[in-house]
Amino acid sequence: MNVIETKLNKLGLEVPPTHPYPSPNRRSGVQVGNILFLSGHGTGRQAMPLDIKQYGKVGADVTEEEAYLCAKSAALCMLASIKQTVGDLDRVKRVIRLYGMVNGAPDFDRHMVVMDGASDLFFELWGPEFGQHARAAVGIAGLPRGAVLEIMGEFELHPESEC
Repeated sequence: MNVIETKLNKLGLEVPPTHPYPSPNRRSGVQVGNILFLSGHGTGRQAMPLDIKQYGKVGADVTEEEAYLCAKSAALCMLASIKQTVGDLDRVKRVIRLYGMVNGAPDFDRHMVVMDGASDLFFELWGPEFGQHARAAVGIAGLPRGAVLEIMGEFELHPESEC
């Protein structure tokens, strides 16, 4: 087992299965050079890890704490897509950026705390030098299927020759 998956297992977590995209016109990730761009990973399309509340508005139907777990769950699904796309989580050199969209009630303004669910996991797995990343956490009036959130990511990869 590789280094990142070993760290994940020590946290009591595992890489979940991936799910196919419903249309052949898109995919979960696209590699351009040594950068991997991940599509939005949200709570509204398939069963998610961590037994989370998948649908609703944060601050109305979903608590901030529940939404934090949603972001962590989405991050786990992102790891599955990384592994499927590049073959090994150890290919990730650093987390570059996360862009999180939180389906929030009109008066909810703590989107950044919700997104910490994903940021904290990546920081723990890749450490302060390579896990610290740029990030946006924005409130959205609605997401497809009533999802709690959706996260996109960009990751720098080690060249295959280094792995």
